[in-house]
Amino acid sequence: MPDSILDRLSPLNAFRAKEFPPGCAWLNVKDPITLAQLRGNIVILDFWTYCCANCMHMLRELESIEERYRDSPVVVIGVHSAKFAHEKDERNIAAAIERYGITHPVVVDSDMRVWRAYGAQGWPTIVIVDPKGWVAYRGGGEGQTKAIEASVDKLLRNHAKDGSLKPKATIRTVTAQKRESTLSYPGKLAFSRDGKRIAVSDSGNDRILIVDAKGGAIEKKIGGTRGFSDGTFASARFHSPQGVSWPDANSIYVADTENHAIRRISLEDETVETIAGTGSRSHWLALGGDALKMALSSPWDIACSSGIIYIAMAGTHQIWAYGAGKGEIRPFVGSGFEGIEDGKGMGCLLAQPSGLSVSGSTLYFADSESSAVRGTDLETRRVETLVGSGLFKFGYRDGTFKEAQFQHPLGICADRERIYVADTYNNAIRLVDTAKRTVATVIGDSSRGAMCRYGDSGCDTLGLYEPSDVKINRGKLYIADTNNHLIRVFDLKTRLLSTLRIGSGADIG
Repeated sequence: MPDSILDRLSPLNAFRAKEFPPGCAWLNVKDPITLAQLRGNIVILDFWTYCCANCMHMLRELESIEERYRDSPVVVIGVHSAKFAHEKDERNIAAAIERYGITHPVVVDSDMRVWRAYGAQGWPTIVIVDPKGWVAYRGGGEGQTKAIEASVDKLLRNHAKDGSLKPKATIRTVTAQKRESTLSYPGKLAFSRDGKRIAVSDSGNDRILIVDAKGGAIEKKIGGTRGFSDGTFASARFHSPQGVSWPDANSIYVADTENHAIRRISLEDETVETIAGTGSRSHWLALGGDALKMALSSPWDIACSSGIIYIAMAGTHQIWAYGAGKGEIRPFVGSGFEGIEDGKGMGCLLAQPSGLSVSGSTLYFADSESSAVRGTDLETRRVETLVGSGLFKFGYRDGTFKEAQFQHPLGICADRERIYVADTYNNAIRLVDTAKRTVATVIGDSSRGAMCRYGDSGCDTLGLYEPSDVKINRGKLYIADTNNHLIRVFDLKTRLLSTLRIGSGADIG
């Protein structure tokens, strides 16, 4: 997302806050909200889109702000102004709200009317409306907590003096019903060397599961309570872990995304230890150094090759490398500025890399914000884009590399000349053929009629819903079907899609 630039508004250039347009959908509340009914309160508007890692960082900042002012006349309202077409769907936004634990009201601004009314320029943007209905602050990017609090504190003091503050507005909220499922927003997958077990990042449950790949029985549960602490499998704590890598019989490495850390699971000792990160988020670019002293930013996936751990650092639009022997971590490719531009090492631009896979001497990655599939040579560090052309160029199209389009892919699995991609916002699994230089759909959204063959014995007609990862094992694709809270299995020979029933010991299909 665009770089952070604060635009604090003085009384000379302040403008009247615009009312929310009629007819907008509202989430987390029973009734639509108007600014008129919030008069006398300070209103913080958070313009966000749920694909954006920087917006997720801002949500965490808002949590602390909401807690600080929970007894004051301060109201936070999310304004979801979608970047991608898929994000305009109210159901998809509701799933994101549940996933990220958002409790404040959210207005669905899919036609960008609220966005334009307030002159938002990028995600996230924060706007503060004073108790009299004037815009008092506007800021872009993450890391605004101090500026927001300073503005709110000043408004509270000034408006307490003139008597314009009222008791905090009562908002009738809606509590989401508890979902009955073993998994909660599973993010990434990794297989043991023998292919018999899967490590699943059960992100919504803040844990890692070790699962039998054939029957689905859970063999180990690691974590399960939100937090950041090392220890035994029972006592260790994670926060929304994503990427997992299983390079040897004893070690599983985890991208502990919202703890901004890399963790190592020892299967021999049944312990978890932090090997990189401090538990706090880096607010800007760094050159690297001692891994345990280096703050990271939303590590989203992880891949191992020749003793090096490669990390998709989504929050800084880079790929980093960790040397296990030296205990050092540093950027590998990417300048840290968002974009899609090939080059060497730090001379290229990435856009929220979110999926990694090594094949031979190439590290392939799903560059989610540019809807691209790209690769970097592990020796020369030169980045080449296979498919993708811009931050706002996305869609669903098969064909040659030049013709094909993705929409915010998050997962990738390279198998020699065949690269399987979890095309997340197209609800599809796509195949990138590097020899033919073509892209084809393997599994598509059921609404497009591109699922498995209907009427076949054992065919599961449930479509994929924002799949975040795909891995190949023994002629089958295993898929983290994130918003369905399932692990799916697609047999490449029979072309049948089934569901691996986690914990039941029964594989359907």
